[in-house]
Amino acid sequence: MATLKIPVSAQDHIQGPEDAPVTLVEYGDYECPHCGRAYPIVKMVQKHFGPRLRFVFRNFPLTELHPHAEAAAETAEFAATLGKFWEMHDAIFENQRNLSDSTLLKLASELKLSEDALAKALESAQFEPRVQADFGGGVRSGVNGTPTFFINGHRHDAPFDFEDLVAAIDAALGKGKSAGA
Repeated sequence: MATLKIPVSAQDHIQGPEDAPVTLVEYGDYECPHCGRAYPIVKMVQKHFGPRLRFVFRNFPLTELHPHAEAAAETAEFAATLGKFWEMHDAIFENQRNLSDSTLLKLASELKLSEDALAKALESAQFEPRVQADFGGGVRSGVNGTPTFFINGHRHDAPFDFEDLVAAIDAALGKGKSAGA
């Protein structure tokens, strides 16, 4: 079983308490339709577990398949520098079907972020190193598609539907049938 090679740190995008007993890490691509399907499932899982779950999102843009994935990831990183990563993350997934450079600029405007500053950041690839650092960590951890989830550092190789994620997290909490595994 593959394990997370890059530990969760303050550099990550994190929702939930630092001392939560379970950490769910997603390597995702904003343009990937499977990640788009996983997005509301993760929200439901977060709501289900509340403070017992810490969620981390890392970028893994599959640029050969998804032409806007890199720009979307860089846009989310741009928003992060202004304290709005999660708002942008959600907005991108909620507008995934219409993803384009103009959509990303529109989302920035809706979040009261400078369209000009975002355009300059994208043009200069200012946030590409950050996105590529996430990507490289994913490759080192055995990520080869999106979404890929890790639960307490171990890759979740089962489906990512609500029931399977809940069962896996319950197991990590010591509550499931496979708690002793």
